Amino acid sequence: MSQITLSKLAHSYAAHPKSEADYALKEMDHVWQDGGAYALLGSSGCGKTTLLNIISGLVRPSQGRVLFGNTDVTDAATTERNIAQVFQFPVVYDTMSVRDNLSFPLRNRGMDPAYIAGRVNQIAKMIGMEDILSRKAQGLTADAKQKISLGRGMVREDVNAILFDEPLTVIDPHMKWELRTQLKQLHREFGHTMIYVTHDQTEALTFADKVVVMYDGRVVQMGTPEDLFETPAHTFVGYFIGSPGMNLFDAAVTGDTAQLQGVTVPLGATYAPIKGRSQIGIRPEYVLLGDEGFPVTVKRVEDVGRHRIVRAELQGQPLNAILSEGMVLPADARVTFVPGKINVYADDWRVAGGGI
Repeated sequence: MSQITLSKLAHSYAAHPKSEADYALKEMDHVWQDGGAYALLGSSGCGKTTLLNIISGLVRPSQGRVLFGNTDVTDAATTERNIAQVFQFPVVYDTMSVRDNLSFPLRNRGMDPAYIAGRVNQIAKMIGMEDILSRKAQGLTADAKQKISLGRGMVREDVNAILFDEPLTVIDPHMKWELRTQLKQLHREFGHTMIYVTHDQTEALTFADKVVVMYDGRVVQMGTPEDLFETPAHTFVGYFIGSPGMNLFDAAVTGDTAQLQGVTVPLGATYAPIKGRSQIGIRPEYVLLGDEGFPVTVKRVEDVGRHRIVRAELQGQPLNAILSEGMVLPADARVTFVPGKINVYADDWRVAGGGI
């Protein structure tokens, strides 16, 4: 296992990039701790897989360095990096049995047969395949084959890191939850450095200790699920995390208030004059519906079981609010915002406020 350092890393698929727009990955400096469980989260095309492939050695970065511990592996082949990688679609040996597929990385390294048997049985139980170890992989469903790929990626205990590139795409929803839980348990037991690429926020937030949110080739925030929810560093994080995502409004911020098309919003903190486009962001969970506050126009109410989502408009702008179970929606609905939960943004980046 190793600490992974990305130093002034950037990558362009163009032979001669002329501007930042030509880079699939913009320059970044990050340290990922030894033994951490990380999720790379973002929409398609944001650079997640490119970054994963640079770490694994499948792609050499246009600039910068990759270090495992104190060793520079930027030019090292994948085989020299001592990693395991699980891809989006199953990669298995059809002519081999499930047992032989799982044991292949260990047999290839000359491990003791007794250790191999024990380790294969342990992994097979984790992925629910202990009853079909003797079956050939050929003829198994894509779901089952991907579980074999997952198991083979996790069977070695001596790797520097295990990399997962959207590994649950072909897995049925119920099994996805089980496998995420088991991956988390495996991480707790063996302490591997794990990096998990996904566009699914539920997968990221339930798997990782730290979530790395990417947008347009940049890491816009690395933090705990709580960090991403409470203090999104970028408007994309606020919008992308949460269901529904953060409400964002163009507003003029002055001191400890914001003006939203004539409506004065207390912010709960003071702010220096903001240059550029200023916005405020408030999670639907912190929008309070009642008989006081700003009048809103309710468009519809969606019942999702544990709560209802109120889709409304405030001063002509869309507003989402959460109505807890048992709460009554007033006929003439008004809203207030929890002041300490409002985030302020300048040109999409969060601005820290001071005490009032």
